[in-house]
Amino acid sequence: MLVAAVAGVVERVNKLVSVRPYNARYGGEVGDVVVCRVVDVGAKRWKVDVNARQKGVLLLSSINLPGGEQRRRTAEDQLNMRQFYVEHDVLSAEVQTFFADGAMSLHTRSLKYGKLGCGTLVTVAPSLVRRAKQHFHTFDFGVATIFGMNGFIWVGIATALSPKADAMDVGSTRDGGIGEEAQESDASFHVRERTCRVCNAIVLLDRFFMPVAAAPVHALYEKSIEAGMSPWDMLLPENAILLADGLRASGVLGVRVADE
Repeated sequence: MLVAAVAGVVERVNKLVSVRPYNARYGGEVGDVVVCRVVDVGAKRWKVDVNARQKGVLLLSSINLPGGEQRRRTAEDQLNMRQFYVEHDVLSAEVQTFFADGAMSLHTRSLKYGKLGCGTLVTVAPSLVRRAKQHFHTFDFGVATIFGMNGFIWVGIATALSPKADAMDVGSTRDGGIGEEAQESDASFHVRERTCRVCNAIVLLDRFFMPVAAAPVHALYEKSIEAGMSPWDMLLPENAILLADGLRASGVLGVRVADE
């Protein structure tokens, strides 16, 4: 019988079994979708918080220029870097490569990446975020999410409220992303209530060390409504335990990532 020295998520690769600690910092892999926050604007680069041991780096050459223009970056672009991103901006990006010192190099050269707005950033343990084919998910009740592999989850307002809304249709910004141009009129009480309910569902998954993915979040959302709970009641201890037990009994946590 094998006993791990730490509590965490069991990972199996053929006959190799390892445990990824719950409280471990995000390590990162090339191709990972991440949500990050700008902490510094430097020369030809932005430093971003990716919930890792070191700050990530977003190079000026790794972003889309306005209108998708393809050309070499000039000194004028460098002087106008703050027109793209400034400190405390929240972005969605992809891990492109790693520098020699281990720092991540990110890029936003896609319409689905870029600055985020009209939403909430929820932090969970990175080890709980499931790797999926699609980390951008729009629920049929009008809330869009980005499940960053680094444990930063973005919950925002979907501008297209169709049940078949695709992540690529969720708002547009100067460099892609979701929700920045959503009008305040769209953020009605009911939309904000649904957004809050999704945020609290993610917090519950993190609190009970359950996998964070679209299927469990949607299941908790529905169960809270069936139980007649308001979003602000979901995190009460007795209600949280009731929802967590119901989720475990439903079998949703056993759904494979490919089936989500």
